[in-house]
Amino acid sequence: MRDSINFLLAGVGGQGTILASDVLVNVGLAGGYQAKQAEVHGMSQRGGSVTSYVRWGRTVYSPLVGGGEVDVFLAFEKAEALRSLNQLRPGALALINLAAIEPVTVTSSGQAYPNDETLKQKFTQVTSKAMYVDGEAIATGLGNIRAANVVLLGTLSALMEGEDLTGVELPAEIWLNIITERVPPKYVELNRQAFNAGRKAVT
Repeated sequence: MRDSINFLLAGVGGQGTILASDVLVNVGLAGGYQAKQAEVHGMSQRGGSVTSYVRWGRTVYSPLVGGGEVDVFLAFEKAEALRSLNQLRPGALALINLAAIEPVTVTSSGQAYPNDETLKQKFTQVTSKAMYVDGEAIATGLGNIRAANVVLLGTLSALMEGEDLTGVELPAEIWLNIITERVPPKYVELNRQAFNAGRKAVT
């Protein structure tokens, strides 16, 4: 077991960022870690920035993470991914959703929305462990675009296994059980399919 793992999740309102954070907290607890979560910036309306920190550790006193100390980064949207890039440590594991959803931070400032090439160039300067997935496209193929966050959690679970980040076993079933406990019964099967589709994106 590692002494600590620092996560950062960044997206926009309506993408399920906070649900994903809650899942991560509970996966950490299931793995024997102490775990804490903090929503640092949150705007409930669709399009507002949402940023959440999660920390796993033998002992966790605070969920907040210092600049340059993020070990695992999950970005639900490209502009928010770039906005948080400076918080990653060199070599961090990063998963970026390639769906284009312009957040308020872009539309209100008149900034150009980042293209995929620019995004990848900037992340390559920080880490060689970045993966890019179009979670919305995968979820749409399953019949419900709102399952994109669970697609990304599936991908993240497989990436973390591949990197052996934790030093403890966190099989897919643990993640999936925690996810399905948090969705209405009628959406359990959809989320199961979304999670498994996300895992397959790694292979």
